[in-house]
Amino acid sequence: MRILHLSDTHLERTDTPNRHGVNATDSLRLMLGELRHQRGVDAIVVTGDIANDGAVEAYTTARELLREFARPLNAPVFYTTGNHDERGAFAKVLGSGHVEADGTERAEAVPASADSERAAVSTVAGHRFVTLDSLVPGKVHGHLGRTQLDWLREVLRTPAPHGTVLAFHHPPITLDVETQRVFGLRNPAELADAIRGTDVRVILCGHFHLQISGFLETTPVWVTPGVVNRIDLTTAPGTERAVRGASASLVELGGAYGPLFHTFHARDPRAHETVYELGEEEVRSFIGRLGP
Repeated sequence: MRILHLSDTHLERTDTPNRHGVNATDSLRLMLGELRHQRGVDAIVVTGDIANDGAVEAYTTARELLREFARPLNAPVFYTTGNHDERGAFAKVLGSGHVEADGTERAEAVPASADSERAAVSTVAGHRFVTLDSLVPGKVHGHLGRTQLDWLREVLRTPAPHGTVLAFHHPPITLDVETQRVFGLRNPAELADAIRGTDVRVILCGHFHLQISGFLETTPVWVTPGVVNRIDLTTAPGTERAVRGASASLVELGGAYGPLFHTFHARDPRAHETVYELGEEEVRSFIGRLGP
């Protein structure tokens, strides 16, 4: 099973540069163009922050660009929500978030939720893909509610032939970075309890705009860097710098060494240029304003 994993496209409602001067649509076009030689891709996973402000036009752009890319591969695309996404607009364009290569709906099951959380399950060549919705409206951190976790337990009660891939936006692991500790998934222990002893082979996330690998208890977790930009951790503690450069990942399951993870970096002539830089006071203000 070969999975292309993208995240954090942050598309705008128009094909123009954002407030930092980065054209998010161009970043996605560039990344997909760099991936055009990939073969044997079984699925594509996009783990949230598809739109920067929840605009319907942004989801439409994502759907069209990913459909154009996925159709020659005959690979389904699985989208999840992120903290910048808006559930209503997401559902209007992407439905459950599980779509065939031609863009049609393919989810096998979705949970019943009063909050319209966008979770779904599909199977590809015996591998089960479950997407969850860790969005907390108006906040940057993530949380998986009881309804979703109970639904997940029920889904996982019956093992899939080749195991389960779990995908959502907010990582349940963090580096020793304050923004990650505050803005990651707030209830990783509850998720760990829900998947303990099940066939979940890997957890795929985004959100941090940089690559991290680790474990939630015994389950491998992979955090892919962002498409719109990446975070540079060479800055002083308590500060944050984002730089240009679209990235994506290849996840390989099965075989003697799986899961395997590889990161692609687009050949952007302006890669590594600073997009924005926040000092300690600005980071503290950001955390105070949008933290839990």
